[in-house]
Amino acid sequence: MNYKTISLRPDWRQFIADELWTLLFALAMYIIGGLDGIPFSSVFFCVGLALTFLMYYRFVYLRGMRYTITDEQLVYEHGVFSRSRDFVELYRIVDYDERRSFLQMILGLKTIIIHSGDRTTPNLKIVGVRERTEIVNTLRERVAFNRLRMNIHEFANYI
Repeated sequence: MNYKTISLRPDWRQFIADELWTLLFALAMYIIGGLDGIPFSSVFFCVGLALTFLMYYRFVYLRGMRYTITDEQLVYEHGVFSRSRDFVELYRIVDYDERRSFLQMILGLKTIIIHSGDRTTPNLKIVGVRERTEIVNTLRERVAFNRLRMNIHEFANYI
């Protein structure tokens, strides 16, 4: 069976969920650094500037992330100055979690955690997924298909 390839990128609102406190702290540093009569005001301004560069890097990193779900693999691409690709064979996926932080709930986002038997990527977080996007059911269907196709069966020993 041929499935359509799905490509996901984190929503830009995930940046706000991740960096809200850093953003507020940088803003406070700019305000304190701009006040007259404050000792070492240039230090506060420089701290705000450094935090701004850090947040810019994290924004570019987040926007450069891509998750691709093919017929047989889940591919995670990431990096700014160099790119990396992590591959997880779908038949190795064991379990799924959906998590939502308080800010993600407000912004309508979620994080999906993929647990797999892969040695290099045992846990893969798919961050910044829109709340209404159904990825887990799609993955479950493809995982089941790949396990049947490769004649892989899971045995559990429960007491």
